[in-house]
Amino acid sequence: MNTGKYVFSQVMSLLDPNDFAKCVNKYNGNHKVKHFTCWHQLMCLLFGQLSNRESLSDLMTCLNSQRNQWYHLGMGTGLSKNNLAHANEHRDWRIFADYAYMLIAEGRKICMDKSDLELKVDGNIYAIDSTTIDLCLNIFWWAKFRKHKGAIKMHTQLDIQTSIPTFIQVSDGSVADINFLDNIEIETESFYILDRGYWDFDRLYRIKHNNGYFITRFKTNTRYRRLYSAKVDRTTGVICDQTVRFKNPTAIRDYPDKLRRIKYYDKESGNTFVFATNNFEITALEVALLYKNRWQIELFFKWIKQHLKVKIFWGYSENAVRIQIYTAIIAYMTVKIMKEKLKITFSTYEILQILSITMLNKNEINQLFQPPTLQEAIEDDSNQLTLF
Repeated sequence: MNTGKYVFSQVMSLLDPNDFAKCVNKYNGNHKVKHFTCWHQLMCLLFGQLSNRESLSDLMTCLNSQRNQWYHLGMGTGLSKNNLAHANEHRDWRIFADYAYMLIAEGRKICMDKSDLELKVDGNIYAIDSTTIDLCLNIFWWAKFRKHKGAIKMHTQLDIQTSIPTFIQVSDGSVADINFLDNIEIETESFYILDRGYWDFDRLYRIKHNNGYFITRFKTNTRYRRLYSAKVDRTTGVICDQTVRFKNPTAIRDYPDKLRRIKYYDKESGNTFVFATNNFEITALEVALLYKNRWQIELFFKWIKQHLKVKIFWGYSENAVRIQIYTAIIAYMTVKIMKEKLKITFSTYEILQILSITMLNKNEINQLFQPPTLQEAIEDDSNQLTLF
């Protein structure tokens, strides 16, 4: 039962300070820190993410109005704009990245059994893509993208079955997407869904060599030789299901094995897609359905950009930007874990919006997500005179 704790404190009670302390000790984050610790920094940044603050000044203006409640909100007593800005610039961003991955591991365990994905396969299903965040090169001097433009890329591997990002890498905008495949760990019998930006024979063969499966789209200028074709049911939209080999000497060197080429017509969009995969066990229609789920990573990018602070930054250094991005992931995972643990039927968006205006209330957190009860007022007309 609620004993007068703020909603923000109730939400933060879902986070384990001991797990965060392990990350802090690993990188010596609290070295020579007396009052404003890494935990206090995390609480301030999460408050800013969940309350949709636009800037560091905006965040501090909001917190200064609640100075008497800092202790109860878990923010300590040494909070100031200078302290928070200095912490964001100098404390190791890997503290927050490691803690985000701890929450990701916890969230995947909770959400895995609740997946509503119709197509069932033995391994995990991952979508891999990146999103570009434009920056001002004069301010973010380290984020090189073009001659007169700055940007960063958030490379992401998303678990399709739980809508949880399992691996995130932040780079400047000039880094090619294909390099991200060198950093991911290939899981046996898992599916990796890629767009044509990741068409690289050597890296695709690495996925196959590690007993993983990839699904991507054939490039139109790729030279190949058809070995044989399987029978297909054209009423399902599958036009052809072929086994092919590459003809280009470089492609043969980097990918010497057979490949599956599937041509599919989507009646909804009226478009024809040509897929490439190294999996010969699932049906051609299942390959098309798996690739269709790649759109979930685009929805994730859209959601996190619209509802969390990953486009407007509270610091200018690379370290501060990385801390803010991983804090956004921590906020996202906190909402996901709260939704599952408290069995909330509201969507993640609705939960975040409700939290943004109630964090300084002292309501029981479950009461915030109960359907409203409408009361009809019954007028007492016993003393009213009748006209007729």
